[in-house]
Amino acid sequence: MNNDKRNVYLVGLMGAGKTTIGKALARRLAYHFVDTDHEVEARTGVGLPTIFEIEGEDGFRRREAQVIAELADLDAQVVATGGGAVLRPENRQNLRASGLVIYLDVPLPTLHERTRHDKKRPLLQVSDPRQRLRELHAQRDPLYREVADLVVSGSRITVQSVLNLLIKKVGEPWKR
Repeated sequence: MNNDKRNVYLVGLMGAGKTTIGKALARRLAYHFVDTDHEVEARTGVGLPTIFEIEGEDGFRRREAQVIAELADLDAQVVATGGGAVLRPENRQNLRASGLVIYLDVPLPTLHERTRHDKKRPLLQVSDPRQRLRELHAQRDPLYREVADLVVSGSRITVQSVLNLLIKKVGEPWKR
């Protein structure tokens, strides 16, 4: 596959910075940016909490898988996936087959700080959000690592550090 057209997928827990890093990375690469959560919301006309309330997590995951499958047929996309996108084997397959996958591995205290006041994250609307983040990390971290071509760790991940890793991994076509 031509590296100049491959998609770049960002995976990681909620609050890892996938959307923020993704938007900036797309600008630097002159790629199109897509946030799968926002795409599902746009297609349904309602927010994630409403989708979770009506269809449950499984209904949302079905919609998310459809978006990922469609994006896998495109090129030159930077895609911020939902934190649980890796739970479905077909998503992991589509991500790996159509681009480079970058896992933004952010420490749990940082994730908690970034998400603690966000009421739009249905999975954290529990009595102990910090414990819920620990559980999600334990469940998903192995899947993020399984699918990732690159793992970027730390609480202060920058676009430049991600871009530098991309250039190191696949060469100059990523340098713009």
